[in-house]
Amino acid sequence: MAEQENQLDRERFCCSICLDLLKDPVTTVCGHSYCKSCINTHWDQGEERGSYSCPQCRQTFTPRPVLGKNTMLADSLEELKKTGLQAAPADHCYAGPEDVTCDFCTGKKLKAFKSCLNCLASYCEKHLQPHFQSAAFKKHKLVEPSGKLQENICSRHDEVMKMFCRTDQQCICYICSVDEHKGHDTVTAAAERTERQRELGLRRQTIQQRVQDTEKDVKLLQQEEEAVNGSADKAVEDSEEIFTEMIHLLEKRSSDVKQQIRSQQETEVSRVRELQERLEQEITELKRKDQELKQLSDTEDHNQFLHNYPSLSPLSGSTHSSSIRIRPLRVLSRESLTGRCYWEVGMGGAELIVGVYLDHSAGVLSFYSVSDTMTLLHRVQTTFTQPLYAGVAVWSGASAEFCKLK
Repeated sequence: MAEQENQLDRERFCCSICLDLLKDPVTTVCGHSYCKSCINTHWDQGEERGSYSCPQCRQTFTPRPVLGKNTMLADSLEELKKTGLQAAPADHCYAGPEDVTCDFCTGKKLKAFKSCLNCLASYCEKHLQPHFQSAAFKKHKLVEPSGKLQENICSRHDEVMKMFCRTDQQCICYICSVDEHKGHDTVTAAAERTERQRELGLRRQTIQQRVQDTEKDVKLLQQEEEAVNGSADKAVEDSEEIFTEMIHLLEKRSSDVKQQIRSQQETEVSRVRELQERLEQEITELKRKDQELKQLSDTEDHNQFLHNYPSLSPLSGSTHSSSIRIRPLRVLSRESLTGRCYWEVGMGGAELIVGVYLDHSAGVLSFYSVSDTMTLLHRVQTTFTQPLYAGVAVWSGASAEFCKLK
């Protein structure tokens, strides 16, 4: 009851323009009260028309009335505020465009609190009280506010449709059941609702069971996804470890090969320089001997020539270049071989010539004996992952020519 009284106080002391508790209340000639700023703003908008009306009763005033503060109302408001009176939110008290309105409110309508299927009307909390207080309304069916109550009225007989025709599958009134639906399979709407409710319950059970089964399938798929992701992550991790190890091995192998090459290079360079030094000494010795022979050859005195000739020391054969073993040179090709190529290598003056055919993309490397005919000597079938380079060791008199196929 205290809540109901508080609701009535809010309605009495609320401004119908701002829907809040009155502030600096003023009263018009027609007896309605507003916030002073609210009514002045409302009348300012009608200034051009030269007429001023009450927002509630629509009474028009000319000229614009002079408003005075309603001291009694202001004092009452102050006293009520001390008791805890507060303005209710506007969207809680009054109906908006999309709300169901109370059918019994006059003026600005409040939002409906319940709808009655027996009265086919909607009520705010205030006008709904008789349904709780009077025995005549005890059996009325109250539902959530509905704006479609008129759909429960038979358009032909203007009666509440409390029957259901199973033959035509539609709601009808009692007069319809004994008139145009006579002889049809008709039951009360409540009985049909009970039957449909039972079917609805069974359908819900089926749907809920399918939901449970589907949720299990979803969970299994999630587990499968997690397993796939875990397996993929493990495979990536393992492959990274393998390739990292391979890279380290390749780097070490590369370092070892470089070291071996440099070591061999140092040995070969040392050997070549030693041979070069010996040859340069031989050249110096030969030039000295040649100079002695030249001087002897230029002697005009025959006796002197014959006297000095035996004293010339013979040449030593130990330092002759023919006794020095010189290794063949090696011409790697400057351009990489990635397509189809053919080249021949032969010794100068030799009858045997060797032909080499490369098909890089097919992974074929073939060696042929070339004379009047070509005879396959050897073939390699593999997969080339990098470009190749042709390497040829050339001795004196040997030649090599690279011929790309067109």
